Amino acid sequence: MGLFDIFTGDSEEMTPHFVFATALIYMIGADGKVENEEVGQLLAVLGGEESGGTIGVGANNRKLLERAYKYQQKNTIEKFLTEATPILSDGQKICILTNMIDSSLSDGDAAPEEQTLFNKFLQAFEVSEERFQPFFDVIALKNDRSVFTNANHPSNQPGHTVQLKM
Repeated sequence: MGLFDIFTGDSEEMTPHFVFATALIYMIGADGKVENEEVGQLLAVLGGEESGGTIGVGANNRKLLERAYKYQQKNTIEKFLTEATPILSDGQKICILTNMIDSSLSDGDAAPEEQTLFNKFLQAFEVSEERFQPFFDVIALKNDRSVFTNANHPSNQPGHTVQLKM
């Protein structure tokens, strides 16, 4: 820690919860545009509070989001992953990865920039694509709402059953 680090405004400790919020903010901003579905997903996973019929962010989560956003604006993804990865358990890494995929698919499409970012997280977290595939399949299925609007969707064919590939 340098002499002037106290003036950077980021002197708070990096915690797994902070890493979780910050990772999602990196994902939301990966393609250069912030979609309403992505913001809704972020608020949902951080536990938004309802107030007057609308979902908002509680004071603690608002502070967390503000801090995460400021961090994301000032730091490269490489620096973030170097600092964040060592403090996470395997369960926390998988939770972050599944929520990142859910966020990237929430608007119906994972942009190439989101895919690239996700692969950086997989590598940093030392999680292979093969290990993550079942989680991906479930999240992709959850976000494939064309099953309701496309009568010819493969999952709508007579006799088809949805199963996880192992």
